[in-house]
Amino acid sequence: MRRVSFVVIITWFVFHPIVAQTEYIPFVSISPDSIKKHLFVLGNDSLQGRGTGYAGCEKTALYICNVLRGYGIRPFSPSTGFMQTFPLHGSKPMEETRFTLYAPKDSYALRLKDDYVLYSAGAQTFTPAPIPVVFVGYGIVAPEYDYNDYRNIDVKNCIVVFLSGEPNSGDDIYFDGEKPTIHASLNLKQKIALAHGAKGSILLPNPNDRSMDDWFEQQRQFLFEDVHLLVAPSENLNVMINPKLGPFVFSDAEYSFDEIAEFDRKGTMKSFRLPFMASFQGQFQERDFLSSNIIGIIEGTDPQLQDSYLLLSAHYDHLGIGTPIDGDSIYNGVIDNASGVVALLELTRIFSRSEFRPRRSILVVFLTGEERGFLGSQYYCLHPVVPLYKTAANVNIDGLSLFDRMHSVVGVGAELSTLGRSLDDAVHSMGLEIDSLFSNLSQHNQFRNSDQFMFAQAGIPSILVAEGLRYESTSFEEGIKRYVAWSEERYHSPFDDLHQPINFAAAVQHVEILFRFSAAIANDPHDPQWNLRSPFINARLISKAEKK
Repeated sequence: MRRVSFVVIITWFVFHPIVAQTEYIPFVSISPDSIKKHLFVLGNDSLQGRGTGYAGCEKTALYICNVLRGYGIRPFSPSTGFMQTFPLHGSKPMEETRFTLYAPKDSYALRLKDDYVLYSAGAQTFTPAPIPVVFVGYGIVAPEYDYNDYRNIDVKNCIVVFLSGEPNSGDDIYFDGEKPTIHASLNLKQKIALAHGAKGSILLPNPNDRSMDDWFEQQRQFLFEDVHLLVAPSENLNVMINPKLGPFVFSDAEYSFDEIAEFDRKGTMKSFRLPFMASFQGQFQERDFLSSNIIGIIEGTDPQLQDSYLLLSAHYDHLGIGTPIDGDSIYNGVIDNASGVVALLELTRIFSRSEFRPRRSILVVFLTGEERGFLGSQYYCLHPVVPLYKTAANVNIDGLSLFDRMHSVVGVGAELSTLGRSLDDAVHSMGLEIDSLFSNLSQHNQFRNSDQFMFAQAGIPSILVAEGLRYESTSFEEGIKRYVAWSEERYHSPFDDLHQPINFAAAVQHVEILFRFSAAIANDPHDPQWNLRSPFINARLISKAEKK
């Protein structure tokens, strides 16, 4: 009887407005055993790292479908069930690939992996005859700041070289000051080059950006297969070269590499032709295959909100089988992102229960292909199972805190929409704090580093709820050290596996935060809104106007 009464109290607490004076009561319906069970299945070596398009990924999809079926979740489609299946194309460069730079008096054959890595692979990248190379600064066109690296230079039928990053600014009205903007996005720079008639692009790490110094880490990220949507627009040649080649690229140019670095520091970047040409002849191992998003629907209880949806997402793929490190070639991805899938499964289990059924409907979406460029979320946004304008918000889950229980939480993208305020309420109700991203630990484009970015680009207010670095059992400084050590030693390596220390009490706490936050959104009669300065607000206005 006491247990039943306690659940009733919790139900009222979660589904009603939260006030600061409310005493925090732990949410007892989260199951540590369920979390542990699913994590030990999804992180097991038998799934071979859940590489997109491989047997382990397909087994994972079937496992998720079976779990949803056991929870009584309704598939999004009566005919195809939970699976939103779509075609993909995979390509991997072979050692015979040749990328050559031609100076006036000599030529230089660059070595794959040692000197450069490929962002795009396949037949569309062939550039067999040498063509001119042009330096275009950051490769940015930003009319709102009256900035255009292509303003006075023609790059048609050329390969462009651009630096990572964007112009430095201490003024909030110019490139958002110290905050990164959409213009730093590599994908956007590649599209701009293509739109200006370029045949390809070369990314040169900015000499003033120390986060790009670790070439070994860049190599490791590009050892896996390049995968893209089979129906995606054609790509051209896109490579990144080793930063040590910077001085060589500008050796006989109008300006030296040191001068380019000085232009970056002073905000006086220039575009100009380089005194060499380039060609690329690739040999690739290619395949076509199918992969699936897994989608279920939890219908809302409020007739006025049933046709409005909260989209909860987590990607279930990882890197698969890769280069062995200390004899281990399975990149299990336990924290990234078996843990996120486990969290979404647990949220699904709870929301499916009658006493926790929300007013607004919920879409639970397990995405494929995130590690290959957000392919699942890209496809979903092109083929949504409910109209995008009816999707009130996206809460993406990419990793759980498995180190230690937290004193703080980070809302990645919280400043972009009213979701930030909702997260504040949920976190403060548990006696926790909100932290901002730590610039010395986080990449500047953190919001663009997972599936929430695709949903945001489609106009849906989106957020990722990540752990802060203030833990219960360590000092703040020790928490930072542990986070850095994990990032350097385990992230995207075979050691993000079930042999690492796992704190299930921390996982339960993180799931509770996600539940309280999601419940607040799902029961709020008002849709979350982008803030006025958000770069995604126009996409939202367009989708609503066109009812897409």
